[in-house]
Amino acid sequence: MTQGTKERYLESLTIVTEYIQNHLDEKLNIEELAQKTHVSPFHFHRIMKGLLGEPLGSYINRIRVETAARLLRYSDLEIKEIAYRIGYDSPSSLSSVFKQYYQITPSAYRKQKGFSIMKPLVRNKDITLKAPKILEMPAQEILFVRITGPYGNPEYALAWPKLWGQVKEQKLFTKGIQSFGVCHDDPHVTEPDNIRYDACLTIHKPAKAKGEIGVKTLEGGKFAVFLYQGSYEFLGDVYNYIFGNWLLESAFELREEPPMERYISHPERTAPEKLKTEIYIPIQ
Repeated sequence: MTQGTKERYLESLTIVTEYIQNHLDEKLNIEELAQKTHVSPFHFHRIMKGLLGEPLGSYINRIRVETAARLLRYSDLEIKEIAYRIGYDSPSSLSSVFKQYYQITPSAYRKQKGFSIMKPLVRNKDITLKAPKILEMPAQEILFVRITGPYGNPEYALAWPKLWGQVKEQKLFTKGIQSFGVCHDDPHVTEPDNIRYDACLTIHKPAKAKGEIGVKTLEGGKFAVFLYQGSYEFLGDVYNYIFGNWLLESAFELREEPPMERYISHPERTAPEKLKTEIYIPIQ
């Protein structure tokens, strides 16, 4: 990323966080926040999470609750006034969220100002990746199954036998078939039940769609390709590192395409800590 691009991302972060701080009493729409920045709407959520260290929605909730704690400690405002001032429609809504964060109600905290409400920081797994390969990937024909639902649900494991079943049925087997996953949604933004993911096999012979098995072109282009070895459980931390560390120091900007994953190892034959996955980040 050029220095100018990095500065634009940091400028966008400042714009967003200042707007949030000055409009806590309003309903904050993340899509509208994206429109106020120079960041691609497609990657806005991931970039903001990388810069903030947490999802933007979580950041907004935390700032609201922390502001409530300061006002409870250092002002004489009534609790209902504090609730309205930071965007809650009732004192009971504030009380519920405040207790969830700090295990104490606002009224109890106001009476016990010596009570320590700071929660210990939850650290994610530390991830360090080698510099990525930069490559141009050609467009490829694929068989795919669209899965909708939280990552890790049984449908993900069931997709691959279905795809390989069609390879066998349609006599599509050749050398060089690869397994890709196209991650359309960020789980820190999209509700788990609405997450969209395509399980894909690249093919080199003409194929026909059948039932839930589709056929389409997997778009190519320029990618930064990271090799990650470890459990799929920590893929979220891998993306956090890429968007929060590597991207800001790189010479690249993002394209309007979703990230992809290429699965090198067979998960049923490989220990979780030895699984190898390539992460494809679309760049320009």
